[in-house]
Amino acid sequence: MSLRASLSPCVLAIASLSACVPSGGDDVARAEFKPVYGGIQTVLLDGDLVNFHVSMKGARDRSDVDTYARCAAAQYALIRGASFTRHVRTSIAQTGGNWRGDAVYTISKELPRGSATIDAEVTVRDCGEQGIPTI
Repeated sequence: MSLRASLSPCVLAIASLSACVPSGGDDVARAEFKPVYGGIQTVLLDGDLVNFHVSMKGARDRSDVDTYARCAAAQYALIRGASFTRHVRTSIAQTGGNWRGDAVYTISKELPRGSATIDAEVTVRDCGEQGIPTI
């Protein structure tokens, strides 16, 4: 019996067992992630400076709340005829399972200076694909 013939059943067994292993933790985490988006309030602060108050339950961490606020800012920019937003600051608080975000963004038609710029159209499309509501 050749070495190749004796290894073949072992290789097949290992290959079939590897199919039983989950492909990654992200898939499991996404399946269990069922947020409840509580709403968005916008407050025009000054000219192109806008404050977004968001609330949600079931966030995994602060980044989920931050993403919800970013989605709101991007949609607001499109509604106002602008193509870009720039993140200024976000404050996030959690009480029990309730998360609240208080975020400030600038809205502009031209690409603003800074590293925290957001293309509104691309962001709104991405938010829709993730099931995150916008304004």
